[in-house]
Amino acid sequence: MQMEDADILVEIQELRVQHRDLDDALAALIHSGATDMIQIKRLKKEKLKLKDKIRALEDELLPDIIA
Repeated sequence: MQMEDADILVEIQELRVQHRDLDDALAALIHSGATDMIQIKRLKKEKLKLKDKIRALEDELLPDIIA
């Protein structure tokens, strides 16, 4: 079952908030001088996953245009 456009937009917004929160957490971790590279790497990986999900959902909103 495909999601409705409004549902997709809501999901994208929620994912963007999560992405921004991870970005803030990552910046705070780096700013604090923490050297926990595993945690930093994990947060960066999670940010990339969220970005991929956002892109996939945005692609669902755009119609395929074949010229």
